[in-house]
Amino acid sequence: MAKFRRRTCIILLLFILFIFSLMMGLKMLRPNKATFGDPFGLDLLPEVHQRAPHLVKNVDSQKSDKINSETNIKNLKSVEITVKPSKASEPNLEELPPLNYHLHVFYYSWYGNPQFDGKYIHWNHPILKHWDPRITKDYPQGKHNPPEDIGSSFYPELGSYSSRDPSVIETHMKQMYSASIGVLALSWYPPDTSDDNGVPTDDLVPTILDKAHKYNLKVTFHIEPYKNRDDQNMYKNVKYIIDKYGNHPAFYRYKTKTGNALPMFYIYDSYITKPEQWANLLTISGSRSIRNSPYDGLFIALLVEDKHKYDILQSGFDGIYTYFATNGFTYGSSYENWAKLKLFCDHFKLIFIPSVGPGYIDTSIRPWNTQNTRNRVNGKYYETALSAALQSHPSVISITSFNEWHEGTQIEKAVPKRTSNTVYLDYRPHKPSLYLELTRKWSEKYSKERATYTLDHQLPAS
Repeated sequence: MAKFRRRTCIILLLFILFIFSLMMGLKMLRPNKATFGDPFGLDLLPEVHQRAPHLVKNVDSQKSDKINSETNIKNLKSVEITVKPSKASEPNLEELPPLNYHLHVFYYSWYGNPQFDGKYIHWNHPILKHWDPRITKDYPQGKHNPPEDIGSSFYPELGSYSSRDPSVIETHMKQMYSASIGVLALSWYPPDTSDDNGVPTDDLVPTILDKAHKYNLKVTFHIEPYKNRDDQNMYKNVKYIIDKYGNHPAFYRYKTKTGNALPMFYIYDSYITKPEQWANLLTISGSRSIRNSPYDGLFIALLVEDKHKYDILQSGFDGIYTYFATNGFTYGSSYENWAKLKLFCDHFKLIFIPSVGPGYIDTSIRPWNTQNTRNRVNGKYYETALSAALQSHPSVISITSFNEWHEGTQIEKAVPKRTSNTVYLDYRPHKPSLYLELTRKWSEKYSKERATYTLDHQLPAS
């Protein structure tokens, strides 16, 4: 009798553990809606919460349990190990499906190392302070110390590379090509300006364009919130981009249903600038109107909150994108709202561009932000996002990101690595190319489905 009870207790315990594990997995695929107030982390966005610092990229968040498997393991007494995959796993580029020019990926060229830049840039990212000093004091301070200690929870197959290394740029283009991505959206600051942790990178654009063209990729521009951005200097910067780069064969133009082929510009943190200022630039009657000029284009605003829809209309934008790779963080990044946003965009003749991502973890630079981690679940999180995007029948899908390593949203190849202080996350049990392969699979699916619901399914003009 005692043996029977013991066996029953063991079976019951195993069943409870199985149900708990299943629920945790499902929770990360579709986080619960907040039951009150704004989702945790919304106050990290500029203007939405005035006390928050302007971060490298604003945090994706919603209330969710910490995923221990996605947290770096510190203070391990072990030797450094880096595992590199064999070249045999590389796909044959000639056998890949055609590129999908309606699939865009956000790309960052802000990394540097001593060989090409004289110092490490961005890999040595500082550990950012929480706006509440009482919370900051509980976490480490200072900067990361490359090449073994970098500002990321994953480690790149290419190591702590420089974005100035032509071989790195070429490898990136080859990886995008292998994923059937047609367009890279290049993070861009005006000449002689940069983010707080970087250096100016506009001089890299010609090389990026040349390498992209080699693989038939196109390049569009993701204009960052540079200092004092307004309608007047935006006109000058759009003119600069088109005058300097517009004749390059890799410069992206989106062909609309009316037959116009126009440059496309993603405008990050567009909501910081008042609609009245944007209207000066983006409406026909605006005082500095760019419309019907040689510098006209498709300007895509970042939608964070539901109320931003009407600001975007007043501003004169041509479409919206959602950027954040975390389901449930903002109204715009929540999959359940994409069908409604698509209807809104269709009604007002706007382009709807949902943004999908493979996961999120930024605790290497924001150690206090564990609540916002999104487990990759061996690719399931990414596929759930892609499936949700396809269901909304979008004109374009954007991917966050190719290589934003600080926030763990990259689809670029990562490898297993451990040092005496850190075990980096990786894509095992799958290959380093897992997310490129998943992207290729869904790119092909999207291309086929898009052809059934649009009339403008064609390659971009250039």
